[in-house]
This record gives sequence, C-alpha cells and structure tokens, in this order.
Amino acid sequence: MPKKKTGQRKKAEKQKARQKELRKGRANRSLADLPCNSIMECDRCQRRQKNRAFCYFCQSIQRLPQCAHCGKVKCMLKTGDCVVKHPGTYTTGLGMVGAICDFCEAWICHGRKCLQTHACTCPLVEATCIECERDVWSHGGRIFRCHYCQNFLCDDDQFEHQASCQVLEQESYKCLSCNRHGQYSCLRCKTCYCEEHVRRKGFKYDNKQKIPCPKCGYDTEETKELSMSTRTHKFGRQQLGADDDDEYEEGAVGYGNSYDDYYDDSDSDEDDDDDEDGDEDESEEEEEVEEEKVK
Repeated sequence: MPKKKTGQRKKAEKQKARQKELRKGRANRSLADLPCNSIMECDRCQRRQKNRAFCYFCQSIQRLPQCAHCGKVKCMLKTGDCVVKHPGTYTTGLGMVGAICDFCEAWICHGRKCLQTHACTCPLVEATCIECERDVWSHGGRIFRCHYCQNFLCDDDQFEHQASCQVLEQESYKCLSCNRHGQYSCLRCKTCYCEEHVRRKGFKYDNKQKIPCPKCGYDTEETKELSMSTRTHKFGRQQLGADDDDEYEEGAVGYGNSYDDYYDDSDSDEDDDDDEDGDEDESEEEEEVEEEKVK
C-alpha cells in the first residue's frame, strides 16, 4: 500500500500546483494588460499614450513613473531586494527608478529582480508593426497583437488589419501543393493545405496539439471553423464623373466616356461632311454664273 500523505506534504503539493497555475496565467496575459504597455497620460500636455519614460510629444518626465515589469509607482519595501536601500522610508518618482528598458522605452524600478529579468523577458523586444513597420520608438501609441495571425500591430493599424486578416492570398480554397480542397489554413501565410500536404513526412505529430504550418511553423486552423475569404479581382473599367469645370478625376478611361467620345466624334464628322457638301454646291453655282457671263 502507498504511504499515506501527511498534511505538510499535501500543503506543499497544493502550493506547487498553485505556483504552476500562476506562472501559466502570467505567461498567457494579454499584451494590453502588461505594465510596459499600459496607458499613460502626460502631466504637461495631457495626451494619452503608451507607458514610457519620456512623453512622446513634449519629452517631459512624469511625476509618478510606473515600473514596466511589476507595475508599481511606489516602493514600500523597507527591507527587500532594492539595489538602492531606503530603510524606513517610501520612495516615489525618480527615487524609485533604476533603469530604462531599450525595447519598451519605460522605466524599471530599482528592484534587483526587475532589473535582472525584464530585459530578457520584455514582451516588446520584436514589437514592430506588421503593417507600417514602425517600432515602439517610432510612434506614441500602444502595441497590440492580431487575434488571428498573432503579429504585432500599432494603435493606428489594429482595426484595419484585423478586418482584412482572414483573406487568403489565392483565388480559391484549393491546396497550395495540389488541386484538392484545403482543409487547413495558415492565418500567417494566408494559404490552404489538404490533409496530406499539411503534414511533413517523417515527423511525428501530437494529436492533442494543432498541426503547424509546413511553411512558417505557425499553428493551422481548420478552414470550416474560420470565416476565410479568397482574394478577388474586379476586372472592368469604371466610369469617371466630370466636375463643373470638366476636370476628370484620376483613374482609367471608362466605357461611358469612350461611348460619348465616339458619338461626339461621329457627330463632328457628319458636320464636317455637311460643310464640305455645302462648299461644293456653292463652287458649282459660281462656275455656272461665270459661264453665263462669258456667253
């Protein structure tokens, strides 16, 4: 029979499981909820922006800076891992900070744990917008992730990108390698794969996990569970409208304009023919008058 667990052992196992769940939840936190990507309002210009050491617009220092790792604005540790010791007093402002992160451009407090671990675990290390290719230092807004392809997005392009993210870079739902229906879709490559070509030969897959994309390694999704659409091309010409000053807008020449131009040209040709006929009749009459005079 197995040994009966003591109360101390049960308590240790519960604490171990709880710590594991906390670490798992901390790893799955949303990018918008992290302290390094929180909302900050400047004390001088009153503009809302991402948490940073200096205001992006007026370059002023905030009165109460926030740590980008632990999120605190006041150090209350009388005896702790603070690099700068402050026994018996609480520190705020510049007395609490210890460094500036090179990736998220925010203050780091003078705690030893924050100073040692934030630079390696900063979530904005490769935070470059997939649309405009701007990093954290190039704009003042916050950073987000696309819900479908998990790429970084800036504050200006997040809605526009997510509205057009589920569009395949092909004109049908067929597999990229054959002519069969693509059962799996990669939201990062915007391609479809069938049951055969989505799996690599000689590679063992776990049935409990999603099949990675053979091209980029991102997890694929079943096409039937997504609202995927294909790339479409609308061929033809659009009729261009004319303003009051007869100035046409930019674009290709439309069918309507060419139709009108054709009939305008035909009318002008008929008018020219009529003019020529009239000139010939006048010349004949003049010749007849001259002959009568000669006689």
